[in-house]
Amino acid sequence: MKRKLLLALLMFSVTTALCACKGGTDKGDTPGDISSGTPAVGGEIVVGITQDLDSLDPHVAVAAGTDEVLFNVFEGLVKPDKDGNFVEAVAESYVISEDAMTYTFTLRENVKFHNGKVVTVEDVVYSVKRCAGLLDVQDPNVLVDSALSGAISEVVATDAHTVVIKLKAANTELLPFLTCAIIPCDYENQATAPVGTGPFKFVSYAPLESFVVEKNPDYYGTPAYLDKVTFKVYANSDAAFLELMAGKVHVFPYLTEEQAAQLSQKYTIEVGTMNLVQAMFLNNGVAPFDDVRVRQAFCHAVNRQEILDMLSGGRGTLINSGMTPGLASYYNDTIAGYEYSVEKAKQLLADAGYANGLEITLTVPSNYQYHMDTAQVIVEQLKKVGVTAKIVPVEWATWLSDVYKGRDYQATVVGLDFNLAPSDVVKRYNSTASNNFMNYNNAEFDATFAKALAAVEEQEKIAAYKDLQKFLYEDAASVYIQDPALLTAVSKELGGYTFYPVYVQDMALVYYKEK
Repeated sequence: MKRKLLLALLMFSVTTALCACKGGTDKGDTPGDISSGTPAVGGEIVVGITQDLDSLDPHVAVAAGTDEVLFNVFEGLVKPDKDGNFVEAVAESYVISEDAMTYTFTLRENVKFHNGKVVTVEDVVYSVKRCAGLLDVQDPNVLVDSALSGAISEVVATDAHTVVIKLKAANTELLPFLTCAIIPCDYENQATAPVGTGPFKFVSYAPLESFVVEKNPDYYGTPAYLDKVTFKVYANSDAAFLELMAGKVHVFPYLTEEQAAQLSQKYTIEVGTMNLVQAMFLNNGVAPFDDVRVRQAFCHAVNRQEILDMLSGGRGTLINSGMTPGLASYYNDTIAGYEYSVEKAKQLLADAGYANGLEITLTVPSNYQYHMDTAQVIVEQLKKVGVTAKIVPVEWATWLSDVYKGRDYQATVVGLDFNLAPSDVVKRYNSTASNNFMNYNNAEFDATFAKALAAVEEQEKIAAYKDLQKFLYEDAASVYIQDPALLTAVSKELGGYTFYPVYVQDMALVYYKEK
């Protein structure tokens, strides 16, 4: 039978996901509800983004900002819907064995890539193996997903329509990672002219300028309404705001509260969440943050509610560890969080040998204005406990190379996205994880993480994930702040804009309203 992953394992609470999208300063049509206006077929729109794509090859891309755009071009065996469920995409159906050791996928017939080639089992086997690092000759640029590489023992086609994925051990959390893009096995130009199966196909890309897609007329599913979408790259939200005021942009997320208020007469302001763990991430492997007392002091020194109040009018959801409440079954809501206390922060710093204060640097990606603004507030708050923090703004590519990959930093403010699996939220804290840029190291955490992955019974898995969050809290692995509110300007000519419980911009549902 098809397992639904242990009582909504791997999916957000539907209630939570829907409530996150309600509200706003000027609410128009219900997102995704086409009955609120008659959709017109055709037309072109401009969507503003504040991060250039780091690769057009979906298996090489690292940035969440790239994934949000490529979601329109590529699909996996399954894909998430707006409620956090996983629905069949390139696969017509799937079965997870009772022992959670085998995943069997039956492919849809006559699904076509954008180059006209019909998707075959060979393409699927190649794509999954490429993402899992299991090809005989592996492209060194591919971002191998440790969730796949650590779990999969074999990927085989048993007939012309069936692909079987065999695992090394029981794993009920693999489905979210099988949203990885299915691409042609015999196509070598993904980095310059990407080819997928999604509702839109690639037209052009100009670095630091735009990424353009057009409607895929051969799409197997419900076709997109729009003919063409241009994702225009802006250096920051201020640059995009100027063109919003001029009416040159149809959709733009990442608004500040002040910007949203100024735009509310021209645009519908949709309000959701970013589905990110925003934090002041600390490098546990270098001074002064190799001392848990210093990390705890910073947790006490940062007034998180003040950040929400100042930057988003109180919107956003405070978090106390490395997981968001959206993963409702696994979120540990018993963790009280570090209270804001200048006195406790000063005492802990004194105990750690910093009674006279200290200086640190905050390396922040400059293209994310919200994170830059958050860093500015934190700098002022840290002054009260004798800490002088200097913000070092860097380009996104530099942040990826120096901070994320090189781990050459003291602290940073950024938001981390995740698939709809609890393991994907916390796996980066495993001491051996290649993306453990916090240099967090706790043997008990590692053992509990292995236990969580191996658990098949739901209650055992839930308990393990809640314990993992306690470790991160008690060790003050980072200063966890919030899942930020996402304020999005949508032209009042448009309907169908939909928030997802993952970081994507789905343009297939957007349409012009018939006049």
